[in-house]
Amino acid sequence: MDPLDDFPIAPERDTLAPPRPDEGNWRVWGVAAVGLIIVAALAAFFVMRPSSGPGAAGTDPAIPAKPRDASQARGPLGPAVEPRELPPLDLTDSIVRELLSALSSRPELAAWLATDGLIRNFVASVDAVANGATPSAHLRRVAPSRPFAVVSRGERFSIDPRSYERYDGIAATVATLDADGLARAYATLRPRLQEAYRELGYPDGNFDAAVERALGILLNTPLLEGTVEVQRAPVLYQFADARLERLNAAQKQLLRMGPRNQRVIQDKLRAVGRALGIPT
Repeated sequence: MDPLDDFPIAPERDTLAPPRPDEGNWRVWGVAAVGLIIVAALAAFFVMRPSSGPGAAGTDPAIPAKPRDASQARGPLGPAVEPRELPPLDLTDSIVRELLSALSSRPELAAWLATDGLIRNFVASVDAVANGATPSAHLRRVAPSRPFAVVSRGERFSIDPRSYERYDGIAATVATLDADGLARAYATLRPRLQEAYRELGYPDGNFDAAVERALGILLNTPLLEGTVEVQRAPVLYQFADARLERLNAAQKQLLRMGPRNQRVIQDKLRAVGRALGIPT
C-alpha cells in the first residue's frame, strides 16, 4: 500500500453529497505525471498519484503485463527540429515556459509553470513513473484541493464517484495539449532533459528510454468501470481487489482519477507517443 496519498480516511457518507467544507484540504499529492511537461511525459505528469480501487462488480480486469525494459526504447525520440541554442540547465525555466505556455491556457498548466526547476522536476517525475512510483513531491502545485472520500453501505466501502471530479481540471488540461507541439518541445529541450536525467544518478542513462517506459506503464493500466470498492487499512484505504492493490503506485493513481479522466489521459498519451515516434 502506498503511504503517500490520496487515500487518507475521510468521513464516510451514505449518500453522494459533496464534501463538507470542514473536511479539510488534501495535503499530499501522493502521486503523479503523470510527470510533467514536455512531452509524453507531460501528460504523464498530470497523471500521477498513489493507489485507487477495484472495478465494477462482476468485472475481471486483467493485470497489465510488466512493460518492457526501458533500455529497449528507440531514440532519439521526437521529430526533427531546428537546432536552438539552449541556456545552461539552471537557466532553462524561461524557455520551458515559452514553449509550453502556448500549448494551453488552462490554470493547471500555468500553476506548474510558475514553479522553479521545471526540467529537473519533470525529469524526476518521469523517472518516478518509469520505476512505478509517484512523483508527488514534484507536483504539489497541481494537487486536488478537495479530500478523497468514500461512500459506506454497512460494512462495505467504495470510492465516492464525486472524488473523481477532483481530477477533472487535470484531465481537461491534458485534453487541450497539442501532441505534436509537445513532441517538438521535447525534441528542442532534449539535451537538457538528458543532462537532468544523468544528474539523477544515471551517468550513461537514456531519458528517451525512461519516457517510453513511463508511457508503457500508464497505457497498460486497466480501465475500470462502475463501483470501485476499497477497504480500511491501518491508516489509509486500499483496493479491496488484491489484484488491483498489486499494481504499482503510478497505475493505482491513474485508476483513482476515474474512468472518464483516465480515458482522456491515456488517449493523449497515445497521441504523444505517436508524435514522439513510439509505436503504440
